[in-house]
Amino acid sequence: MKIICIGMNYPEHVRELPSVWDEQTPREAPREPVFFIKPDTALLRNNDPFYIPDFSEDVQYECELVVRINRLCKGIEERFAHRCYDEVGLGIDFTARDLQRRCKAEGLPWEIAKGFDHSAAIAPVFVPKAELPDIQNLHFSMDLNGERKQTGFTGEMIFGVDRIIAYVSQFVTLRIGDLLFTGTPVGVGQVHIGDRITAELEGRPMLDFQIK
Repeated sequence: MKIICIGMNYPEHVRELPSVWDEQTPREAPREPVFFIKPDTALLRNNDPFYIPDFSEDVQYECELVVRINRLCKGIEERFAHRCYDEVGLGIDFTARDLQRRCKAEGLPWEIAKGFDHSAAIAPVFVPKAELPDIQNLHFSMDLNGERKQTGFTGEMIFGVDRIIAYVSQFVTLRIGDLLFTGTPVGVGQVHIGDRITAELEGRPMLDFQIK
């Protein structure tokens, strides 16, 4: 099982990236989906607490819609990509932003900032796709200590879910149980010990866990 994450998939988030990464030049939206992979050891399940690692002083949350792959998909055409998943959930892509900045500044890969243990929290229960509106018409949100921080609408994605699956499957075979994090909307920010993260998908509670 692998975790595939899409970067820069919401226009407003792309515009906030210079401040997130301490860059001065405004970023442009990507022309093709941008993805990276987290190992299965990154999973954080069952609303277990997230422990801030001692190697980072700036861990940030990124709430994302997540789909679970339900069949083998290799080189799938976009028009058939909807067959590759039947459950939808929410997840938090935790990022060690200080490590990411350092790696980027040195021209190095930044897996250590994204793929560390328990950096991919997922909802305990996924929702059958059939019980939700169209995949590109979903609303989700994330609160930090009861304050709304992120609000996402999948209709604003630069690349829709089916387009992402078709693109990624050209390079990486998707297998049953793989998780696809589809990108975060604007509003990413830092977590601290004692914080509580909650998130909803179409009004359904999906995540509720503590930061320690």
